Amino acid sequence: MNSSRRDFLKNSALAGAMLAVAAPQRLSAAAFPEKQSTDEGKGFTFLFQGDSITDGNRTRNNDWNHVMGHGYQFIIASQLWYNKPEKEFRFFNRGVSGNKVPDLAARWQQDTLDLKPDLLSFLVGINDTSAMINGDNSFSAERYEADYRALLEQTKKELPDIRFVLGDPFILPVGYVKDNWTRYAAETRKKQQIVKQLAAEFNAVHVEYQKAFDKALAKAPADYWIWDGIHPMPAGHELMAREWIKQVSKKLSFIR
Repeated sequence: MNSSRRDFLKNSALAGAMLAVAAPQRLSAAAFPEKQSTDEGKGFTFLFQGDSITDGNRTRNNDWNHVMGHGYQFIIASQLWYNKPEKEFRFFNRGVSGNKVPDLAARWQQDTLDLKPDLLSFLVGINDTSAMINGDNSFSAERYEADYRALLEQTKKELPDIRFVLGDPFILPVGYVKDNWTRYAAETRKKQQIVKQLAAEFNAVHVEYQKAFDKALAKAPADYWIWDGIHPMPAGHELMAREWIKQVSKKLSFIR
């Protein structure tokens, strides 16, 4: 083989490797090794599901600089990964901006069941509320409860050992939420009661974000925590992460 031929093959292989790096694939459970240890919590898989609050502008590939998004779920994963490297935790974010409960149902197999999480953290409901307030009466509290329960039942049937963390949808009187506060407050309260009921029914950890935000108003005004009435400020995401860890650690001793 002459030198020019060898140089061509060498350069072609290098170019192929560069392309593989430049075009990362969607992060999946296959990116992590199979669980091997019986150590409590070792290899434990956490999945965050929901709407834009959970999405956090995450990437849809395995760019580890952005794969968890930028919000409470990123803070939780960062802290637990830092504090417990020996546990080899696995974290996935599958929140999608704008999602309502039926939208999650449409992608549930790929984005939840196929990942086989040990723990599903679920925060959804504010887009259902907004749709109702904006005139789509099909997004009633009754439908929210039925569709939410169906997802939990489906998940429990396929993954019987899974643990649920159910977070309350929440609001504060800022921006367009403040302009329509009476309706937003009434509809959101209905969904909070439903989440509380489902948490009891499915033996889930219940994270009462609304109570945490309401309590935080003693420290700073509403727009310090949530900029538009719905989406948290950085301090609001920190508040959510602390409340999540506080409540979940009561059930999962290995994250303390």
